[in-house]
Amino acid sequence: MALRSINNLEMFLRRCTAPTLHRCCVASSRTAHTASSCSSSKGSGDDNNKDEKKSGQRKFGWRSVLRFCVPFSLGALASAMLIQSDDLTPTISARSLSGRRKEFNFIADVVAGCGDSVVYIEIKDTRHFDYFSGQPITASNGSGFVIEQNGLILTNAHVVINKPHTMVQVRLSDGRTFPATIEDVDQTSDLATLRIQVSGLSVMRLGKSSTLRSGEWVVALGSPLALSNTVTAGVISATQRASQELGLRNRDINYLQTDAAITFGNSGGPLVNLDGEAIGVNSMKVTAGISFAIPIDYVKVFLERAAERRKKGSAYKTGYPVKRYMGITMLTLTPDILFELKSRSQNMPSNLMHGVLVWKVIVGSPAHSGGLQPGDIVTHINKKEIKNSSDVYDALAEGRKDLEIVILRGVKQMHVKITPEDP
Repeated sequence: MALRSINNLEMFLRRCTAPTLHRCCVASSRTAHTASSCSSSKGSGDDNNKDEKKSGQRKFGWRSVLRFCVPFSLGALASAMLIQSDDLTPTISARSLSGRRKEFNFIADVVAGCGDSVVYIEIKDTRHFDYFSGQPITASNGSGFVIEQNGLILTNAHVVINKPHTMVQVRLSDGRTFPATIEDVDQTSDLATLRIQVSGLSVMRLGKSSTLRSGEWVVALGSPLALSNTVTAGVISATQRASQELGLRNRDINYLQTDAAITFGNSGGPLVNLDGEAIGVNSMKVTAGISFAIPIDYVKVFLERAAERRKKGSAYKTGYPVKRYMGITMLTLTPDILFELKSRSQNMPSNLMHGVLVWKVIVGSPAHSGGLQPGDIVTHINKKEIKNSSDVYDALAEGRKDLEIVILRGVKQMHVKITPEDP
């Protein structure tokens, strides 16, 4: 545009220079020959002057000036604006990205606000000791979070119970380690509370799971695979996933389904909304992208009942039934879960209609020693079909010394023998 304006200026100067010289010549010739040509060419001179005046007005009148000046001025103004514009230069564009980390990293803000209240829970086997350190080895691990400043911690029941000859140890986010005692347990809801002797801890705020909507961002905090202070993020996939759909009997809970990654060790950790409030307790994972959490509204009911028992002086001692110990965490394969697994994995047999998915195997447990692995599907125990987790508990209650188990590992059928531990 600036180049076009410069060209217009050159054309304007050319057009202005030639007529000016021509006018000067005409004026001088008129002065020299006034007397001789006045009488003879008066009429013709007047005509020529009129034509010349008209021609000058047509070429160099105010309309011609406007026709040139307006486009030239607009072109110069636009060129100046383009040169001075900050938004179109690469350097300034890169400079405009500064501050985006602080503005858009909302997940980091959530973690910074509530991460200090998450704890790492270790279950130590008091019968086996590390050769080098002399300390009890870790039989299993999980997560939890502080709900009272005086050391009350919430976690899953399956993290801390049904493991004989063990002790519970809690490690805080700052690295301090404390022995813990089990204060209350509800196996029906898979919830438990622990107590450590310390005060002044950071507390996790509890939100409301009833106000959740599908698609909301959530953050899962915990210690998967013993890697403490781990953060994963996702969205709420469903807010009302009934326990019957998951094959969990005797549990009247509508679970939260999320695609945030929850794996071994995440159990008991908080599922947090963007306000930094716990809206669920991480419970189980079926497969990649399908995990479940206990709603915090159900947790609040459990905590209220536990507080009432403590006030009455009937605190937890041996409040859960002691069973034979095999050392697995399992999930019933309902038709919906089977459909999801078959659609996501090519290694699932098409004729599989029932079974129990082994979600976790505790290191050093009878199941681990017998050869069970996470991801195995138990279809038969002692030649009886296994359709849900209750069938496994019934097989343990029969009192037989060994369990002959048929499993599917991928598409391959295998047989393992497990000797459960007596309580």
